[in-house]
Amino acid sequence: MKRLLEIPASRLPAEGQRILLRHEEKSVLLFNVAGSFHAIDDSCPHSGASLYAGKLQGTLLQCPAHGLRFNLVEGCPGAKGMEVRTYPMIWQGEVCIVNLSEP
Repeated sequence: MKRLLEIPASRLPAEGQRILLRHEEKSVLLFNVAGSFHAIDDSCPHSGASLYAGKLQGTLLQCPAHGLRFNLVEGCPGAKGMEVRTYPMIWQGEVCIVNLSEP
């Protein structure tokens, strides 16, 4: 079953910002990095800490709890088994659609 999260352009984060979205039981972070949008799980795979307050450098996000870094494009920190899930997005007119379906 497809699980799609529709976000109108008026709710998208400004460049350099992020927003926390909730859909059913999921918490998803949406980032605007230099005009490119990236969606990832809000939960660190190491301890479950929220990544919302993490320090962002380019497309690298640092977990505020333990310092693990995640690439917003690939979701991986270089440590096998410690990937954060990334979600594909498409545009339909003025609406951004994040696909939360399982791969």
